[in-house]
Amino acid sequence: MTKSAFQYIISFFGILFALSFVYFVVPPLLQDFDPIGAALGGFVNPFSTGYSLDIICTWFVFSTWVLYEAKTKGIRRGWIAILLGVVPGVATGMAFYLIIRMKQEKE
Repeated sequence: MTKSAFQYIISFFGILFALSFVYFVVPPLLQDFDPIGAALGGFVNPFSTGYSLDIICTWFVFSTWVLYEAKTKGIRRGWIAILLGVVPGVATGMAFYLIIRMKQEKE
């Protein structure tokens, strides 16, 4: 797989997740504006709790990686990826980070 194909594929999935997030999450959030209730909705049963904890832990690991590479490799703008990892989610944040990382490694 070429680098450009890789970038297109991860861009597609990152954008697809962001659009899915907007489609499924934003309308009910705007209707009953309750961000705390929305966040706690991920913990309504053992299965959703498992998925939610996985994503939360993944975000912490991802954020640690981004901060580490900012210091050791000088990767810039990783903080944007960390924020994107919160909203809309880790899939979009990681896709963004991998793209900026690949572009900066060329320089």
